[in-house]
Amino acid sequence: MLAFICLFPAARVYAATCDSVVGALKLPNTKVTAAAEVAAGAFTPPGGGQGRGGAANAFASLPAFCRVAVTLTPTNDSDIKVEVWLPMSGWNGKYQAVGNGAWQGSIGYAAMAEALRRGYATSSTDTGHVGGSASFGMGHPEKVIDFAYRSEHEMAVTSKAVINAFYGNAPKFSYWNGCSAGGRQAMKEAQMFPGDFDGIIAGAPGLDWSGRTAQAVRIAQALQNEQARLTPAKAQVLHGAVMAACDGLDGVKDGLIENPLACKFDPGVLVCKGGEEPACLTQAQVDTARLIYSPIVDPRTKQEIPGLAPGSELGWTDMGWSASARATGLDHFRYLVFSDPQWDVQKFNVATDVARLREGPSGAIDAPDPNLKPFFDRGGKLIQYHGWADPQITPLASVAYFNRVAAANGGASKIHANYRLFMAPGMGHCGGGVGPNDFDELAALEQWVEQGKAPDMLPASHSTNGKVDRTRPLCPFPQVASYKGSGSIDDAANFVCK
Repeated sequence: MLAFICLFPAARVYAATCDSVVGALKLPNTKVTAAAEVAAGAFTPPGGGQGRGGAANAFASLPAFCRVAVTLTPTNDSDIKVEVWLPMSGWNGKYQAVGNGAWQGSIGYAAMAEALRRGYATSSTDTGHVGGSASFGMGHPEKVIDFAYRSEHEMAVTSKAVINAFYGNAPKFSYWNGCSAGGRQAMKEAQMFPGDFDGIIAGAPGLDWSGRTAQAVRIAQALQNEQARLTPAKAQVLHGAVMAACDGLDGVKDGLIENPLACKFDPGVLVCKGGEEPACLTQAQVDTARLIYSPIVDPRTKQEIPGLAPGSELGWTDMGWSASARATGLDHFRYLVFSDPQWDVQKFNVATDVARLREGPSGAIDAPDPNLKPFFDRGGKLIQYHGWADPQITPLASVAYFNRVAAANGGASKIHANYRLFMAPGMGHCGGGVGPNDFDELAALEQWVEQGKAPDMLPASHSTNGKVDRTRPLCPFPQVASYKGSGSIDDAANFVCK
C-alpha cells in the first residue's frame, strides 16, 4: 500500500481549500468577496464576455482553478478589485501578474487564462474603477493614484498573500507581464516597487503617457483641416516611398526597416507638381506627414516628445495617430487636466498644456524615472519590447528611455545584465504588422531569472493564414539583425545580431 501511494500520490496536496482562503487572509483594508473552485473548462467571464478576440472557446481549455475575488481599500476613496486564480493541480510554483490597456477598468481574463494554462498562479486588477474612460479620475485624485501605480502594487502584495494562504508557501518567482498600459504599469513597478517582481516584461510601454497624449491631441488638432488628412490610399503612397528609401539600408530588401533611426526620409519628395494625383501628396498632406514624424519639445523640461517612426504609416488613420491614442489623450485632458468633459482638441495649446499634463496626480501616471538600480541590485530582470511600426505608442519613446537608463547607470554595458530592449521591425502595437511579431518573451525571461541565461536574441516569426512564412531574430538594442549575405531572407538562421 505504501508503494502504491508513492507511485500514485494524491493530485491535491495544498494546505487549504479554496473557501478557507477567506478566513486565512489577514491583511488590512482587504476583503475577500468570493472564493470558489472552478471546474476545468467551466469558466465564463462576468457579463458573458469571451475575452480578447471574442473567441467563444477562449476559456474552454482552462484547467480547474481556485478563483478568489478581493476588494482593496487603501484610501477612503479607493475601490480596487482584484482576482487571483490558483491552479488546483500542476502549479508551477510561480506567480504572474498581468497588465491592463488604456484607461481600462476591468479584469484581464484573457491574459489570466494564458498564465493559468502555463501553470501560473495569476492575478489582475481593474485598477480601481469600472469602464474604459478616464472620467473616474475627475475630482478623485486618490483614484488617479490607484490607476497610476497603487492598484498594481497592492495587487502584488495581496496576491502573494493569497497564494501563500492557499498553497502553504510563497511563490518561488514572481513575474509581471503587460503591454501598452500594462507596459507602463511594468515600468512603474520596476521604478517604484523593486521588490514586487523578480522579472518584468514591459511591452510597448506607455511610459510617457503625457507625451503620447500631447502628440495625439496635437495631430488631431491639425487634422481638423480635412484637406490635410491622409486617406488610406495616400498613406500607402507615403509608406511605399519610405520603404523605397529605407528598406535597403540594412543591406537587404525584405519589406522591413530594420533600424528606422537610420531612415532620413523627407515626405517633401512626394509633393504634387501640378494638381493632386493618386501617386503624390498635396503640400498640406506632406505637412501632416512631417508633423506626425516630428517631436514636440516640452517647454518645461526641454526634452523631446518623439513622433512616430518611419515605417508606421500603414497604421495611421485619417486623423493621424490611432483612434485609441486620440481617445486616451482626449480623456486625459478632459477629466484629469481641465476637469471639463466638454474640452475639445481645438483648445489645445502646446506652449502651456504639455506642462499641465505632468502636474498634479495625473503626472504620476508617467514612468520616466531612469533609476532602476534598486531593481537591478535585487537581481531583477527586465525585458522591454516594442514594434518599430507601432502607430499608437511611439517606439522612439522606448529607445529614449533605454538610453536614459544607460546614461544613469554608466552606459549600456552596465545594465546589460539586468535590462534588455528588443525592437521588432515591422511590428505594430503589441503585435501584428508585416514583420515577425510572434515570440515567447516570457520563456526568455524565465530562463534569465531562474537559470541565469540572458536572452542574446528572441526568436520571432510571422505567419499568414496560420502558416509561418518568415523567421527572424529580434536583437537586444542597439544591435540589429544583419543578413549574413546568403540564404533565404525569410530564415532566421541567415541573420546574426550585431
